[in-house]
Amino acid sequence: MQGIIFDFNGTLFFDSHMHYEAWRIYSKKLRGREFTDDEMRKYMFGRTNADIIEYAIGEKPSLELVEKLAKEKETMYRKMCLNDKAHFVLSPGAENFLDYLKEKNIPRTIATMSEWDNVEFYIKEFKLEKWFNLEKIVYSNGKIPGKPAPDIYEIAAKNLNLNPKDCIVVEDAISGINAAYSANIGMIIAIASVESDSLYKEIPYVNQIIHNFDEIDKRIFE
Repeated sequence: MQGIIFDFNGTLFFDSHMHYEAWRIYSKKLRGREFTDDEMRKYMFGRTNADIIEYAIGEKPSLELVEKLAKEKETMYRKMCLNDKAHFVLSPGAENFLDYLKEKNIPRTIATMSEWDNVEFYIKEFKLEKWFNLEKIVYSNGKIPGKPAPDIYEIAAKNLNLNPKDCIVVEDAISGINAAYSANIGMIIAIASVESDSLYKEIPYVNQIIHNFDEIDKRIFE
């Protein structure tokens, strides 16, 4: 493998519990009941805010509604992050692994369905410029379809000047894993940040399941 692409939420940052809480609040606001865990797994993670809101209300939302609700929800989410100092850190082993990638000059980037306000927040709070070329980060810009569409990983591989088959993707969401597979990514690593290993073991194209970044065998780059 010649390069690596990271999903961000639930992967480099274990924040799924905060997204669960924020979207449950907005689900109840939109349709009178909270999203179930199964709905979260299938329709929330890896999707755009527009996709999630459309699922919740059962019809295509106006751009104005998407912008209003997304802004409210993400503002709430960022406050949750800042108020939870103990967990507002990069995932276990991530910094050491990113240091290794930087030292070895291994091509790397982030491909996230987060919108720019959140990406900018992460860049500032986690000092991501230490490890990443910020211009190569791929995020939800209103033009890229949400996962499981392969576009985001195809773009990320192109940003690294690599063929997708020569890239590794690290993902936690089923939709993201399916996106990576559809993009012909060469190796898919599932990180079990909130789900059980058994969920990923059922997916034949997951090459490895990890719980932290210390578990990645660096020989995959040799």
